[in-house]
Amino acid sequence: MLEKVDAEVLAERERIAARVRDELVAAALPVVAPGLYTVLSQGIEVTIDPFDDDAGGVSVAWRSSARLQSCVLRAVKHNLLDDPVLSHQQVVLEAMLAAITAILVSAGFTVRESRNDYAPFTLEVLAGPGGPPSWGLRKDEVAVANWSAGDGGASANESER
Repeated sequence: MLEKVDAEVLAERERIAARVRDELVAAALPVVAPGLYTVLSQGIEVTIDPFDDDAGGVSVAWRSSARLQSCVLRAVKHNLLDDPVLSHQQVVLEAMLAAITAILVSAGFTVRESRNDYAPFTLEVLAGPGGPPSWGLRKDEVAVANWSAGDGGASANESER
């Protein structure tokens, strides 16, 4: 029987998954909301495996549109292995995972192709960055020039010193 990871490891996986979602949304990619009904979901899906095994951790996959998925399933169901939609879906998955990998590595994540045979076309996020994201607000964006508290308090520029 598979053992679940402890609360501390699970919390770290959740932190990494949240940072992954944030970075990919910052890059203007669609990210599937956790818990969204599968038929309605398309875009990047980030999942957390709570088990303590080699396949565990944070996984990232691309979910094509429901229409493309339906066409792929139809081709497989009818054994139409030469249907162009099958090769097209593979190209889409490979291209999106390459883009996702490049974005996450640039943002400081450690990523690899999944070693889980049951999850092809999936990435594993092994570690995430610890510092603030590159797209985060900076002090000069938050401070308002010559602003004061109105009751004799320090101005925003003085409080940064």
